[in-house]
Amino acid sequence: MSRRVLRVRSLGRVRYREAHALQRALLHHSREEYLLLLEHPHVYTLGVRARAEHVLADPTALGAELVRADRGGDVTYHGPGQLVGYPILNVAMGPGSIPAYVQRVEQLIIETLADLGLPDVGRLEGYPGVWVEPAGELPRKICAIGVRVSRGRTMHGFALNVEPDLAMFGHIVPCGIAEYSVTSLRAEGVQATMAEVIDAVVARAPELLAEVPAAPYVLEHEAASLPALVARDAGSRPLERRLRAAGVDSSSAVALSARKPEWLRVDAHMGEDYLALRRTMRRLDLVTVCEEAGCPNIYECWADGTATFMINGERCTRACGFCLVDTSHPLPIDPSEPQRVAEAVASMGLSHAVVTAVARDDLSDGGAAAFAATIAAIRELSPRTAVEVLIPDLKGDERALQELFDAHPDVLNHNLETVLRLQRAVRPSASYARSLAVLGRAKAAGLRTKSGIILGMGEREEEVLAALADLASVGVDIVTIGQYLRPSAAHLPVARFWLPEEFARLADAARAMGFAHVEASPLTRSSYHARQAAEAGAPSTAAAGIA
Repeated sequence: MSRRVLRVRSLGRVRYREAHALQRALLHHSREEYLLLLEHPHVYTLGVRARAEHVLADPTALGAELVRADRGGDVTYHGPGQLVGYPILNVAMGPGSIPAYVQRVEQLIIETLADLGLPDVGRLEGYPGVWVEPAGELPRKICAIGVRVSRGRTMHGFALNVEPDLAMFGHIVPCGIAEYSVTSLRAEGVQATMAEVIDAVVARAPELLAEVPAAPYVLEHEAASLPALVARDAGSRPLERRLRAAGVDSSSAVALSARKPEWLRVDAHMGEDYLALRRTMRRLDLVTVCEEAGCPNIYECWADGTATFMINGERCTRACGFCLVDTSHPLPIDPSEPQRVAEAVASMGLSHAVVTAVARDDLSDGGAAAFAATIAAIRELSPRTAVEVLIPDLKGDERALQELFDAHPDVLNHNLETVLRLQRAVRPSASYARSLAVLGRAKAAGLRTKSGIILGMGEREEEVLAALADLASVGVDIVTIGQYLRPSAAHLPVARFWLPEEFARLADAARAMGFAHVEASPLTRSSYHARQAAEAGAPSTAAAGIA
């Protein structure tokens, strides 16, 4: 029997629509098997058989979303304090296969609750889900089950009430069942924390979700950090607290003054090509991420007549722990900027242009309109130029993302940046699940997708491999892997310098995962060899040029 791996990802709090987009990406672009564990912000979801009259109040007045779901069942509630599990599994189809799968999910919860010390738990004939049935009392529902199976792959799953606000269920007829109430572990006297419940589920999942119980899954579990576990002592900075929450010991970090290894030293060659490109940027009043982020490849790329244009200003609304870009209050968008970028691309004769931007959370569309305008302007002046965009997550807003997708960039790049455990420490305003969902949505829109990871912030090799597997599983075509270099003492310390041979090993592993192109070296950055990467991940008719 072949070895089957269950990739468990404990993702923290994730918006329902983003979790759904991530599920769909995993469903359609991979045969890998996953169990996503997370919490949602307040949301009511309507299954395919939901009745409108079972929603008893205006969800928006309760601070909740109302979303139509493509699972079975009626209306239910998800929110903080409820553990939601989404298994994305391969199931053998045949008579009775779906009911058998539902029973496996129910059994996972039943045995998990028994492990946590909750007695009298089981199924209730004629009603889906998992129920508490104390002798002499009416049953109470503690876990809702709602699944969808498409082409032998599962979506959706279970919602286990750990300690949610049970009053939120009073505004609906939960699962269309009016005669019985809803309960939680906390209401039943079990004081388990969310982390303890997750551990109990993870311990049982490999065996109980397997179609053949005697042949359990091999478990791979990656989890987001839990910052609440770290005391907020007055003498430490938020960045240091986030690092400790993620399990990173900075006491042995590389000193900022330490001499870099030979393979990370770059000579400055300010030749005429470099100086000419800099004059073009200054003449058109343009900003490049090459300068703003202190890229070590600036001399090589600029001498080759290439650059990555940064639009939407040079002030970012986020403060990622690795980034040198200014985070002061942003200025208004310059409507002439797209045209000026297009003029620079034309004057340089580029056949592959890269456009990126600061995060603009102050804008309703996150800056998507400016990306679309820049793509259109470049194509107006240079119709044969391929356009790659390196985008922020646009807060996961579907309309903003669709506006950008509709502009049809030749490559859409959005960086995951780091492993799941370090996400909150490295980029506290972003989300691992959201980034995967953005990439999955872009792939579903028919775009060639790209992402990148930087190493040296405290990650382990097995975590990097897990992150690469996640990127491959949502259909990413091109991946970059490079070494983090600390811009200043105010930024994340360098935990260690990865060796060139370690990058080579990761590159081999990534290629084995099916990426069309892998760029991995200590000096690799998102746009390094961008044209070559795009051509490798494109049909053979891709235009040649510089990047």
